[in-house]
Amino acid sequence: MDEKTAQMAEQLRKNPAMLKSLMQSRDGQTLMQMLTQGDRGAGLQRAVQSAAKGDTTAMVQMVNQIMQSQEGAELVERINKAVQR
Repeated sequence: MDEKTAQMAEQLRKNPAMLKSLMQSRDGQTLMQMLTQGDRGAGLQRAVQSAAKGDTTAMVQMVNQIMQSQEGAELVERINKAVQR
């Protein structure tokens, strides 16, 4: 995960209202679809549980995988911009 994405994640962690708004947005819904496709969200659930315990490795891997596609990279960039506002 690059520095900008890490900063975005930290901002969202500190601001639950912003996170809720993001998750209700079109880009947030698209992100959730990308994170849950293939295993109906089981991998995301495990990654979230690990992150809650302080191990963000799985979450970072998921975001990095999404960012490998052009669509995923553009999505993360739009979310970064929205969070910066």
